[in-house]
Amino acid sequence: MRRTTSRLLRGIALVSALALGATACGDSDDSSGGEPVSANDIDAALKKGGTVTVWAWEPTLKSVAADFEKKYPKVKINLVGERSGDKHYTALTNAISAEKGVPDVAQVEYFALSQYALTKGLSDLTPYGADKLKSKYTPGPWNAVSEGDAVYGLPMDSGPMAMFYNKKVFDKHKIAVPTTWDEYVEAARKLNKADPKSFIAADAGDAGGTTSMLWQAGSRPYKVDGTKVKIDFSDAGAKKYTDTWQPLIDEKLLAPITGWTDDWYKGLGDGTIATLVTGAWMPANFVTGVPNASGDWRAAPMPAWTKGDKASAENGGSSLTLPTLGKNKELAYAFTEYANSGEGVKTRIDEGAFPATNAELQSPEFQNKEFEYFGGQKANEIFAESAANVSADWSYLPFQQYANSIFNDTVGKAYVSNTKLSAGLKSWQDASVKYGEEQGFTVE
Repeated sequence: MRRTTSRLLRGIALVSALALGATACGDSDDSSGGEPVSANDIDAALKKGGTVTVWAWEPTLKSVAADFEKKYPKVKINLVGERSGDKHYTALTNAISAEKGVPDVAQVEYFALSQYALTKGLSDLTPYGADKLKSKYTPGPWNAVSEGDAVYGLPMDSGPMAMFYNKKVFDKHKIAVPTTWDEYVEAARKLNKADPKSFIAADAGDAGGTTSMLWQAGSRPYKVDGTKVKIDFSDAGAKKYTDTWQPLIDEKLLAPITGWTDDWYKGLGDGTIATLVTGAWMPANFVTGVPNASGDWRAAPMPAWTKGDKASAENGGSSLTLPTLGKNKELAYAFTEYANSGEGVKTRIDEGAFPATNAELQSPEFQNKEFEYFGGQKANEIFAESAANVSADWSYLPFQQYANSIFNDTVGKAYVSNTKLSAGLKSWQDASVKYGEEQGFTVE
């Protein structure tokens, strides 16, 4: 579930540009409201059969599709999964713009969903009864797929934040596991003093990681109301983040290693990188990417901004959506619900996906799972508590993909120059405002 965004993601700007004028897909009756679709309608479609084309890179969907086809032998799931990230969104945007070749179901990450919904490129799923599923999901993912009374996708998974730490390294240097961010900074100093080749974390600047930190700190830099957008990184939560993280940069307590590289995996394995604060989907990546460190690592709650505060945040996660121009809507919805709130959820969990559904998160089977990699720790207990403590009022920009693509050109300068994080955030704000105005948004 690696999350990356290209710095040169210019083509995807087409989606935001569509907000300026109505497109053919914006006029479809399927994009919002519409006549209710009953369970009988969906059952009839399943009995009749047909083909559903699904664009999704999530690997667990292969098994889900196979199981769905066994249960409904007249339905064929055409899973197109060779694209991910930038290529996936570029292809989806181009198909919607050309009104040709649009899939029936598309995987869309939470941060990217609002721009497709805004341009009416996605169907509102409330006629199918999706709004009745709200109580099944944790707050963060549900907030990401819904807007007002509309529901534009069903959550596939979630990424409640946790802190993974190398117990072997902490024990060796007799450093207590930090429970607050102030303690985290002190642990960073102690570690680097004890071993100048070890760092509390690797951070070369990452948009997703930064927004998750801001989210947990209570910062709400984005406010979105249709095409009216407010962008402001000067609130108290943002200051809390920059005041804490800036010393780590100034004192060179962070390994300047880019995530998901060979050097990053090496650092996680040899003790160079002692913690990783990220989404609960990370364990599978440890198993495959850092096998030599099995038994060394543990999971802990994300450090709090104040002692005893349990506020958390999300990092990553995707939904399955029904593009407005897709066909076989009843079959497409049936597969989406099966995969994300039905029998397919267990299949996906068994293959390593982290659920967004309350029942699975709260089940004894899930919470009592022992992670061999983490020395037999029941890490899901920590992840489930984090998911329950995610504030649901976070918003992404309707052009978040573009904003993320310029992160390294703005905030990223704080990692390679004398630019302060606060100044980098202001630069990010200004560049995002400029882009939004160019695309026709009303931006404050």
